[in-house]
Amino acid sequence: MADSGTRVLSVGALARVEGEGALRLRVSGDRVTEARLSIYEPPRFFEAFLRNRRHTEPPDLTSRVCGICPVAYQTSACHAIEDACGVTVGGQLATLRRLLYCGEWIESHTLHIHLLHAPDFLGVDSALEVSHRHRAAIERGLRLKQAGNSILEVLGGRSVHPVNVRVGGFHRVPSRAELRPLAERLAGAREDALAAVAWVAGFDFPEAECRADLFALAEPGTYAIERGVPTVLPYGDEDRRRSFPLTEFDAHVVEEQVPYSTALQARLDGGRHLTGALARYAVSGHLLPSAVREAARAAGLPDPASGEVCRNPFRSIVIRAVEVLYAVEEALRLIECYEPPARAALEVAPRAGTGHGATEAPRGLLYHRYSLDRDGLVTDASLVPPTSQNQGAVEEELRLVVQERLARGEATDAELAGLCERAVRNHDPCISCSAHFLDLTVLREREADRSAASSGRVGGFGPGDAQCPDDESVERDQHD
Repeated sequence: MADSGTRVLSVGALARVEGEGALRLRVSGDRVTEARLSIYEPPRFFEAFLRNRRHTEPPDLTSRVCGICPVAYQTSACHAIEDACGVTVGGQLATLRRLLYCGEWIESHTLHIHLLHAPDFLGVDSALEVSHRHRAAIERGLRLKQAGNSILEVLGGRSVHPVNVRVGGFHRVPSRAELRPLAERLAGAREDALAAVAWVAGFDFPEAECRADLFALAEPGTYAIERGVPTVLPYGDEDRRRSFPLTEFDAHVVEEQVPYSTALQARLDGGRHLTGALARYAVSGHLLPSAVREAARAAGLPDPASGEVCRNPFRSIVIRAVEVLYAVEEALRLIECYEPPARAALEVAPRAGTGHGATEAPRGLLYHRYSLDRDGLVTDASLVPPTSQNQGAVEEELRLVVQERLARGEATDAELAGLCERAVRNHDPCISCSAHFLDLTVLREREADRSAASSGRVGGFGPGDAQCPDDESVERDQHD
């Protein structure tokens, strides 16, 4: 320690999140001077090995980025490739894509709510303990997840990394008779979803505020899922919402490398922003069906139609439960109006050009951009996942949550570290998705550093940190 008032709070490995990450906060007196969400998984290099692949391949390849939200990657990739080739998929093929996406929302949100996030509000460490005390709730969650998986199995061919999705549509489309069992299962899931909303509404929510711009897709007349226009609700002035064309995404959302993480961090017009359930509900909650809006109000959420915005990240679990209810209702509506299309897919002939695609993955806005040559080979690719966009807002949230508790003098270091883990899980991070690219820097150790490394730490950084800091940082941390 440099002085009695300086200390470091750290969590070497986050629990109950997808992937591997760590937390590090530096506190001086009652002030948080540094907050880091470090992602230390190896970079994935998907953008690099997409180059020189045929224009038909990105949907299958990018679905392997994530086993929890493969449909999000497939759909964003399809949209971007089709945009580059001048093709628009509509009608019943678009209906099937939205139905498939509803299945992913149901299964992914339900997994997070019941098995990963609920333990934080019930004072236990694992879903196993939740199942002992709230068996009916866990069984209800498993039924809901099975309902979502069944949609993926029927439309996608399997529930993980679906194989039936292709550029232009699907390899095969179902008959009405094949969707009938899904409708029967979803009718029962509706009651489970309503019960899940009521269950999470009864949790105790700490006070917190997201002080970042909220960023989500918006689509006229409906709650955006599989397409839309990027829309911003600025912090402190939500009435001044603004939108921009998807073709300008790169001009507004700029990624940069930080030295302590293998994930790029993105900024929106130079500031922090947050994607995901909190942003979607703020941007499009007024477009939810009346029954779903009523369930949200009964659960204590503000009515977006009145201009109120929920900015408490701890309440995101309630919004996710509302989105599960909506996805069930929307899936039932889509099945009811479905008529098998004449063709399973449109022809998408290759041509030179650049295409853009974005969808609302369960964790937030997911953007893809591909450039093709005249033979349809990918010459450049960019994937911007929601977790990399959210990192800056999450780090600021950690700083504010801890600083507020420090000002009240209410928590030990261990309790503050636990609160930080809870704050991260509010956003259901998909860390493997965000392990994106890494500029490699080779640092030559000094002799003193080698002896420190033999004990498992270099300059105050442990195995949970993405890479060694520069010499100045090492000196500072060792002095502490």
